[in-house]
Amino acid sequence: MTGSTSASRTFVVAAAAVLLAPAAAGPTAAGEFVALRSVDATIIQELRYTGRHNFVGAPVDGYRQPLCIVTRPAARALHRAQSKLLRQGYSLKVYDCYRPQRAVDHFVRWAKNLDDETMKKEFYPQVDKSRLFADGYIAQRSGHSRGSTLDLTIVKLPALSTRPYVPGEPLVPCSAPQSERFPDISVDMGTGFDCFDTLSHTDDPRIQGGQRANRQLLKRTLTAEGFVNLPEEWWHFTFRPEPFPDTYFDFPVAGPANGRPGPPP
Repeated sequence: MTGSTSASRTFVVAAAAVLLAPAAAGPTAAGEFVALRSVDATIIQELRYTGRHNFVGAPVDGYRQPLCIVTRPAARALHRAQSKLLRQGYSLKVYDCYRPQRAVDHFVRWAKNLDDETMKKEFYPQVDKSRLFADGYIAQRSGHSRGSTLDLTIVKLPALSTRPYVPGEPLVPCSAPQSERFPDISVDMGTGFDCFDTLSHTDDPRIQGGQRANRQLLKRTLTAEGFVNLPEEWWHFTFRPEPFPDTYFDFPVAGPANGRPGPPP
């Protein structure tokens, strides 16, 4: 994230007010979105959709900067969860936070283009791309667009830096042993993030030992702070009650433009 914490918070408020005025939530939405770093700067961020290391293989529409934006109640709950994990020698790491509807639309267009299988070997090696809608991996709308859903994992401290992904590098299936997968510094959860495979189901019986314990630590810690896990994805959690349970926002993920609060060009 670029710019100061206060600038990030100010921008999010201003951008929401300008871009969401026609929405049902009206201007009250502005004060409910914050930059996560303004609430807890210790949570590690690796926002996958701003770059190329994701199932699309390209930066996704609507992610103009690597900035985690969430509703204020969700951010406060994450801070409480992080405080507990820090005392145990762990940290949260977020992969995705608020997701504009235009990003979801990008996923839908990509899924319909059956010729583009650039990232298949890593993210959906066992699934035919034509099945992504039917099997529930891609949908027309996402809870992320309501602002209280996040994708995240746990990292053992002290945390190393994740090495840069090099486009075109050899891909390894997301269901392979952790020692063979892309090294993203997460504890071993049994699969990588965004793995389109039934092994990603939080309570899949094939996941045992330390992998299962790691998933349960994440789920137990977040559940205690009001988050609900999506059973099909060990990394996916939604804070309840959601401030905007029926509103799907579309303002872009970005920071201050030219040093001044307001929507980027």
